Amino acid sequence: MDTIEYKLHIDDVIRSVEQARLKVSAHHIVKIIAVSKYSTSQEIKKLYEIGQRAFGENKVQDLKAKSQELDDLPLEWHYIGNLQKNKINNLLDINPTLFQGLDSFELAQELQKKLLAKNMQLDALLQINSAKEESKHGVMPEIAQETYEKIQKECPNITLKGIMSIGAHTDDKAIIKKSFETSYEIYKKLDGATICSMGMSGDFELAIECGSNMVRLGSIMFPKSKH
Repeated sequence: MDTIEYKLHIDDVIRSVEQARLKVSAHHIVKIIAVSKYSTSQEIKKLYEIGQRAFGENKVQDLKAKSQELDDLPLEWHYIGNLQKNKINNLLDINPTLFQGLDSFELAQELQKKLLAKNMQLDALLQINSAKEESKHGVMPEIAQETYEKIQKECPNITLKGIMSIGAHTDDKAIIKKSFETSYEIYKKLDGATICSMGMSGDFELAIECGSNMVRLGSIMFPKSKH
């Protein structure tokens, strides 16, 4: 895709986000995180040049490499993957804008220890496994609010900003919608939560209509990365 074609393609994506957003309310703002895990630094740069600022990676080493290569650009980096305890220090050295995969109280405790030692704060989202799928990480919806409040109380170096959830892995739109609604209902009850991160390339419009205000778009933002 040449630059003009690419810009038109991204304009279409933004238009789709706008249409879904306006179904909720004219005041409902949605932020796009471009998931660059299958893309090169050059491709990220190309998207930056047409206005995208926030990018997400799901491997700590990839996040480190790309954030260093693109250090001269004012980018916002989100870590959206599962975090193994032995990679915590590596992630904190990168100091991402937002960690979207805080998937257990145990992980929060480990993070808290390392953050305290480094005298750092980390903004994070609690990941909820609203579809209760074994293949997914995250806390179960029944204990999500309790876990969120426990982290707020016991892990002062973690600033919880809200929740992240992945839609049910199915073609049944009603089931996907239910998983988003479950997460959104929890989000509404959380004290001080401002981010409800739900929706990916295949289901972001539905996620926005269910209340999401942050979407994580990969293949649709990097259309040529699928080769």
